[in-house]
Amino acid sequence: MPTFAVILPAAGSSSRFGDPRRKKPFIELKGRPVWVRAVELFLSRDDVVQTLIVLPSDEIEFFREKFRANLAFMNVEIVAGGASRAESVQNALARVRADVEFVAVHDAARPLIVKAWIADVFDAAIAHGAAIPAVPISSTVKRVSRDKRIEETVPREGLWAAQTPQVARRDWLLEAFAKRGDFQATDEAQLLERTGRSVAIVEGSPLNLKITTREDFRMAEALVDALPREKTLGALHPFADERFL
Repeated sequence: MPTFAVILPAAGSSSRFGDPRRKKPFIELKGRPVWVRAVELFLSRDDVVQTLIVLPSDEIEFFREKFRANLAFMNVEIVAGGASRAESVQNALARVRADVEFVAVHDAARPLIVKAWIADVFDAAIAHGAAIPAVPISSTVKRVSRDKRIEETVPREGLWAAQTPQVARRDWLLEAFAKRGDFQATDEAQLLERTGRSVAIVEGSPLNLKITTREDFRMAEALVDALPREKTLGALHPFADERFL
């Protein structure tokens, strides 16, 4: 069975969230912290043998104290982040065990994840070496100038919005980050592309949203109870809601 490490970047400033007192991954979403919802389903997988969360160095002690109860039941390593997402992930990647075959990077602020979506992208990564979930863009896309005037309409054919978890062979990621230089990638797939690696797309779900603004958080609150659930004996009742099957 291939083995996986999971990296959870949470070292960003959350500046677009609009509340300097609260960071997105640390707030509670329907009674559980966002970062806990983002990571807990990975921890339940037998093939995930290492999990790391990346934090600003000056927030590590706060995090340990605030989430002491959660950490007591979770085998999660804490890593000091860098000045950018790429640097933070690179710091965590350096701590991934040498015997791990694949690495998954999942946003700590992306809490609406289900087991089936994780399984799909993990399976695709095993088959192709690297894979990410993404959703096709259905809206009309405009390129806009700095003064917020439309410059052109961008054809949306072939355009997909990337999500996480982004999963790749550990050796591929190590190579991609080693060749990064000063390039500031916005995701891991972009670094893999620069080294000529092919990354497979798994069609994801619009529900797998990333919380960036307060409006995103309100959407997550509304959607958390609408996530598809695993089949249970109760769901096999003839009057069961088919949305959850």
